[in-house]
Amino acid sequence: MPVANLCRKHGISDATLYTWRSKYGGMEVSDARKLKALEDENRRLKKLLAESMLDVATLREMMGKNF
Repeated sequence: MPVANLCRKHGISDATLYTWRSKYGGMEVSDARKLKALEDENRRLKKLLAESMLDVATLREMMGKNF
């Protein structure tokens, strides 16, 4: 089956398929799952870091106003 027909059948663009192929090509399913889990954990940790940096900046600002 041609790639264009396969993409149309599943409702994705050709560009999306080729992007996925370049990113996940040659990986086993377990490797792709591990990569996805690591990306999710990285996103969560970045969010926690940003929130804590915002808290620190807020506390420093409050301390500056009190003194």
